Amino acid sequence: MIFGKFWSALRAQLNKIANVFFEADPISQMRYEYDSAVEQLKDGRKGLEMYRGLVERVSRQVQDNEAHCQRLEAQAKAYLKAGDRETAGKFALELQKARKQAEENRQQLDLHEQAYQNNLKKIQHANERLIEVRQKIQKYDAELRMSEAEAEIAKLSESFDMNVTTDFGQIEQVIQQRIDTNRGKVRVAVDLSQKGIADIQAEERMEKVMAADALEDLEVELGMKTPETSATAEAAKDLGPATEKQTR
Repeated sequence: MIFGKFWSALRAQLNKIANVFFEADPISQMRYEYDSAVEQLKDGRKGLEMYRGLVERVSRQVQDNEAHCQRLEAQAKAYLKAGDRETAGKFALELQKARKQAEENRQQLDLHEQAYQNNLKKIQHANERLIEVRQKIQKYDAELRMSEAEAEIAKLSESFDMNVTTDFGQIEQVIQQRIDTNRGKVRVAVDLSQKGIADIQAEERMEKVMAADALEDLEVELGMKTPETSATAEAAKDLGPATEKQTR
């Protein structure tokens, strides 16, 4: 009784392990079952071929018996025509035994032939079922792969959700913050680069005025202009903006 319980528990554990492998890769399990059935069918075909050989031997024996009976019948008739009834009787007795043997062989042949046809039909049916199973395996394999791909695509679409609560959304937020920080640095650099531009521009204007005055002084010194002309030009230069404002 203890051994029986132990054996039941062991079978339960083995069945559990088998179920784990079966559920892990059912297509491979179906292929294994299919290959096992194919091997069994091959063995059955070999057995059927051997059985057909037996049927052929019995058939040949029946044919030989029929030929032997025909020879005995012909010999018995020949001796009867010759008037030798004693020898004809011997052949008639042997013919009777031969016909009985031939009938028994014929009955065996009928039985063997019927058994062969039944086994042939079973193997043909099994072969048709195997073809269906193979087609189902291909179909299930394709459907299973497609469903797994669809599941992976569904998971992928979830992972690419732009919601800020997801990891992808948080990463995107960090990237946007870095972009904003970098743009801020660039703007500060541009603003700082414009500092002192007005002073530089004022200094450049002053240098232009000083250069013009130095040129006029040189022209007076060289006699190209008189001081009066230079003063008049200077007065016109000073009055120019005021006059322009009055005109406006």
